[in-house]
Amino acid sequence: MKSTQGRGRMVFRVVSGNFLEMFDFMIYGFYASSIAHTFFPSSNAFASLMLSLATFGAGFLMRPIGAIVLGAYIDQHGRRKGLIITLGLMAVGTVLIAFVPGYAQIGVAAPIMVLVGRLLQGFSAGAELGGVSVYLSEIAPANRKGFFVSWQSASQQVAVIVAGAMGIGLSTLLDNEALHQWGWRLPFLFGCLIVPAIFFIRRSLTETPEFAARTHHPDIKEVLHSIWGNMRVVVAGAGLVVMTTVSFYLITAYTPTFAKTELHLSNFDSFLVTMLVGISNFIWLPVMGALSDRIGRKPLLIFSTVLAIATAYPSLAWLASHPSFERLLEVELWLSFLYGTYNGAMVVALTEVMPVAVRTTGFSLAYSLATATFGGFTPVVCTYLIHALDNRAAPGIWLWVFWPIVTTDSGLS
Repeated sequence: MKSTQGRGRMVFRVVSGNFLEMFDFMIYGFYASSIAHTFFPSSNAFASLMLSLATFGAGFLMRPIGAIVLGAYIDQHGRRKGLIITLGLMAVGTVLIAFVPGYAQIGVAAPIMVLVGRLLQGFSAGAELGGVSVYLSEIAPANRKGFFVSWQSASQQVAVIVAGAMGIGLSTLLDNEALHQWGWRLPFLFGCLIVPAIFFIRRSLTETPEFAARTHHPDIKEVLHSIWGNMRVVVAGAGLVVMTTVSFYLITAYTPTFAKTELHLSNFDSFLVTMLVGISNFIWLPVMGALSDRIGRKPLLIFSTVLAIATAYPSLAWLASHPSFERLLEVELWLSFLYGTYNGAMVVALTEVMPVAVRTTGFSLAYSLATATFGGFTPVVCTYLIHALDNRAAPGIWLWVFWPIVTTDSGLS
């Protein structure tokens, strides 16, 4: 039996790469308007921003492909090898976005290279979350899986906190023009600089005992056959994930853009709220993961779903009626509580309902389908709805409509 300290080190090693993946996604969402200015210039600022946000969403379209290809590799060759590969692909995408010259320097090649970088990041992320979640579930004690697996999502919140803190620092040190022209690249450069350290940390991972003990590891053909035979479980799993992806990207990646362009708050206020939301998420996720170990997954999923349906749109309508830093913080902390409650139980539940032999592929595909169809496009859809409906509370509609109902035949306890 591994000691708590030994398991803690393993958790740190595996979630370090998860931090980088989410950090890259966050800073792209945070600086979408500056990226639009650099790579997608247009006489229409709204059109330029929409192109930038659409490119953000395009990365999510690669997730299902990455889930199948890389997920099958992980299920066949092991958690450790697969997670090193996903980290390498993620790093290449980060370097591309950090260093590619703008449209003014190299023309149409600039947005194409940015798109390639996002697609690589999306392909990698397709199996990263699944690989990390499955690894954590397989090293956790039987009665603490919810708590252990919650650190997959909690590590993402550290990325939100760091990205938000960097946003606060840059908005304080640089004027708006400098930040818009070149300052936005600095967080991407930071992401590039920490890649070697994270790669070194992840290389020290050992294989999970559960995977190592298996006498048969399915090849790609067997994985695909099993996934097809269990597609009902995968689709049901994707339904569970929709709330997580939509709410997460709304209250984190989209918040700075929403606060600045729609609520007309300052950069400092926008990033401060985002950082505080990250801290709130970081607290609630392991708390609710541990609670799900005691009372079951399903009660928490139903509880947060009912509250979200009742309060998501009214909360955002209240914010939109009189925008302020205080109201934005209150609304986002409430949505953070709902997200943490739901996600703390949902991620571990998803690992539990997937067939053991194809656990990584099944989890990754379910997560990726939800992200590719709804969650990843949350920033661009919300921006469109606000303008189409002339309603700054429109993101609440997006949350309201796609918050899933947990059915009695979901296989959850």
